[in-house]
Amino acid sequence: MAKKWTQLLMLVICSLALLIAGCGGNSADKGAAGGDKVLRVGAETTFPPFEFADEKGNYSGFDLDLIHAIAADLGYKVEFKSMGFDALIPALNSKQIDVIISAMSITDERKNVVLFSDPYYKSGVAIVTNKTNQDIQGKADLEGKTIACQIGNTGSMLASEISNAKVINFDGANQAFLQLKNGGADAVMIDLPVAQDYMKKDADKAFQVVGDVLEAEDYGIAVSKENQELMKKINASLKKLKDNGEYQKIYEKWFGTQK
Repeated sequence: MAKKWTQLLMLVICSLALLIAGCGGNSADKGAAGGDKVLRVGAETTFPPFEFADEKGNYSGFDLDLIHAIAADLGYKVEFKSMGFDALIPALNSKQIDVIISAMSITDERKNVVLFSDPYYKSGVAIVTNKTNQDIQGKADLEGKTIACQIGNTGSMLASEISNAKVINFDGANQAFLQLKNGGADAVMIDLPVAQDYMKKDADKAFQVVGDVLEAEDYGIAVSKENQELMKKINASLKKLKDNGEYQKIYEKWFGTQK
């Protein structure tokens, strides 16, 4: 009899363990304690004005305002996680986060591993030099030069295609600009709005954008390919925010001009 009771007890314990395991994993609809619906959002936070830490250490930026507006519209509470750009997609696909919003360009390579929303911003890559440098006037002049970039950024991908160029990748855009200012690089290649924001804040006014803006690309919000339903909700909310003017308010807050 004791043996039978032991076997029954083990069966109950195993069943409970399986039930608990089944409740884990990727779920944008469950709070940590089963309360509010939680949307776990990841971004790389050294990319102003899209995402950055302000003077008080609080995360801010265009992308964060946008995802908070989407989450509020859908009835979610945002749980935000800052991480390196190259860690975002692995974190998404290992179910550590539900959503990426991090000025991420929609590319065919990335579309192979994640789902992208409808585009929410169009950007391009700028070439930035010190104003004292008159030798670089465009992409063709970067052959054999040292170029500072942010790892995983489209600017880094374009720089790697330039003949004999030495590409130095940094975790954050601010590190790339510091390398340029200190003479450790001849140019920075990075998204135009990020370059403009950094130049605006630079007290020395030491930088200039040269040549044409390259590779205009759309930014998208990314979710796991297993999360089709969440993507439908995000796209519907994004359209709603554009239609009702809320997106425009967020855009003008961070870029100051009509879209």
